[in-house]
Amino acid sequence: MRKLPRVLVVEDEPSIAELIAVNLRHNGFAPTVVFDGAAAQREVDAVLPDVILLDWMLPGESGAALARQWRKNERTKTVPILMLTARSDESDKVQGLDAGADDYITKPFSTQELLARIRAVLRRRAPEIVNDTVQVGELVLDAATYRITFCGTELKVGPTEFKLLHYLMKHAERVHTRGTLLDKVWGDHVFIEERTVDVHVKRLRESLGEAACMIETVRGAGYRLTGSNGNSRPAPGSSLSTA
Repeated sequence: MRKLPRVLVVEDEPSIAELIAVNLRHNGFAPTVVFDGAAAQREVDAVLPDVILLDWMLPGESGAALARQWRKNERTKTVPILMLTARSDESDKVQGLDAGADDYITKPFSTQELLARIRAVLRRRAPEIVNDTVQVGELVLDAATYRITFCGTELKVGPTEFKLLHYLMKHAERVHTRGTLLDKVWGDHVFIEERTVDVHVKRLRESLGEAACMIETVRGAGYRLTGSNGNSRPAPGSSLSTA
């Protein structure tokens, strides 16, 4: 029997939580509903969910604080988080994404949109990419084993950042607009904003450590991954560029 994806719903309004849970059950998910941060943490500690729907405004600890906490923990750092909130200002969206959310859904939202976004983050968690090995300078990504190394040291990145890095490395030295990255990495059917790319690039750079400088910001254009970095030599045949 196929295992149903586990969805942890953290929502303090029972009517909304129940509506979400019913729709999830009817569409092939296994939801667990909790109403505050403490209960959410107990569920996460007991069984790691496949995705978390997290309300921003919760009794006690806020959803944003929980997201930051889970992103810092090795066990939970790669679990997709969708922030649910009535706060629709751009600054609020940026704050939610910076806290560690993979997506941001403003209330009220349609059931179909919510389901589409859940499916999208689950696809990104296990991206369907070619099981190849690609190298740029001393940065090596092995898609078959889901490993990234820099100068022989293994690096840990989240699922979305892995897919983003894989695309950038496969197309090294080219400048990619945010819109292009959204289409190629997230898919052109996903309803997210270009600001999301900036947040995940920032998160990817943090995970890359000394290799972070290989991802260049091209003002007014987008991003480029280059073989130039201060601690490596270029792989044979790779070209170098300057910022």
